Amino acid sequence: MDKELVELALNTAKLKGASYADVRLIRKQEEYITIKNGRIQVLKRDEDAGIGIRVIFNGAWGFAATAKLTKADISRTAILAVRVAKASSTLKAKDVLLDPREKVVGTYRTKVLKDPFQISLDKKIDLLMGVDAIMRKVKGVAFAETDLSFSKKYQIFASSDDSYIEQTIYQSGGSIAATAVKGNVTGERSYPGMHGHYKCAGYEFVESQRFLDNAERVATEAVALINAKECPSITTTVITDGSMTAIKIHETIGHPTELDRVLGTEVSCAGKSHLTIDKLHKFQMGASHVNITADATIEGGLGSFGFDDEGTPAQKTYLIKDGIFNGYLTSRETAPVIGEKSSGAMRADSWSSIPIIRMTNINLLPGKWRLEDLIADTDDGIYVESAGSPSIDDMRLNYHIASEIGWLIKNGKKTEMIRRPSYAGISYEMWRNCDAICNENYWEVWGVPNCGKGDPMQTMTVGHGAAPARFRNIKIGE
Repeated sequence: MDKELVELALNTAKLKGASYADVRLIRKQEEYITIKNGRIQVLKRDEDAGIGIRVIFNGAWGFAATAKLTKADISRTAILAVRVAKASSTLKAKDVLLDPREKVVGTYRTKVLKDPFQISLDKKIDLLMGVDAIMRKVKGVAFAETDLSFSKKYQIFASSDDSYIEQTIYQSGGSIAATAVKGNVTGERSYPGMHGHYKCAGYEFVESQRFLDNAERVATEAVALINAKECPSITTTVITDGSMTAIKIHETIGHPTELDRVLGTEVSCAGKSHLTIDKLHKFQMGASHVNITADATIEGGLGSFGFDDEGTPAQKTYLIKDGIFNGYLTSRETAPVIGEKSSGAMRADSWSSIPIIRMTNINLLPGKWRLEDLIADTDDGIYVESAGSPSIDDMRLNYHIASEIGWLIKNGKKTEMIRRPSYAGISYEMWRNCDAICNENYWEVWGVPNCGKGDPMQTMTVGHGAAPARFRNIKIGE
């Protein structure tokens, strides 16, 4: 039945004069559980379905969507998409041109060992309640919060160039956090990584995070933070854990390499980019050993899939190669501007949203160091863990990133704990000052479930492969 509805949408659009059309029919399940101080705050299961129809008519885009999956409603929606394109064509600056494409036919399914929707709610709630109880037993903890989230998305993509793709993508993950309060001072610790960790995987990923085993440590460190010193304001060497490295990749590499923001078609909420086309293959973005890829083919990455929402197969491309700015995240429409084909970065967060350029898994490739050796090799500096709130200007140049916790490094050893270390600077100077990266044994693809972009806002899941890394001459405490 779903295939018939997709074919109806395509045929209707073509009969109404569309020179190109593509259709995404999506059925999605989601589940969220949040527990705070022993009480269930959120317990939600959603099911959603709908179809989005995108067309080109007279050189302009049109888009329409509906949650009513009847033949009559889908026909009306396809006609509306063509009408929107026809109206848009009266104001177009130039015709839409897509990169050349042969038909793509395929299937993709996330590798899942334990379907999270087959795991009982009681088991999930018992896990979170157990973690919550352990954290609140630690003297000084004021708040404990735990959560799990799961999704399953089945999608059909079809286009007027005879492409037909079916994908089923699972996502699973969660987080735990403890907060201690002393007067006007708070200490917060979360686990894992950047306020949680998420992957394209099943319930087995949640089990692998060992929330129960880490609960007491998280709570104990939250309490210790309220008595820790504030971060000093100095210029020094900074070693970031993998999750901190990941958020820097996200803000300073992932977003500025989205070609739509460079071309000025996505600036209202997301800003522009200093990585303009004239810098491609010329600009030194980082040290010579800094290599950063966009790779949607990594098993389990939160930005992994088989095909993007234009039917482009998942692929791996270099954004930074040997320190030099090497490429963009592109679509079928933007890639020809730089003489290339799409890198497969077009995604929408729902059937009701039009696809835009989004990050996939943006990864700093591993180096050769062991973390203990990297710390031992650092005479004076700071080691930071767990990203807090990042901020960066519209051009993705001036950044400021905070973390939850840090330790001073003296004579090659971690010493005194410090509270909420933060650092700031110019993005490319930071990457040029990256002089060491840990090896593949420390490398992890961290999941970011809430990357916002677009107007209206779309929230996308992306991933960042990263390991601990060292950066020289960094201003901290700013």
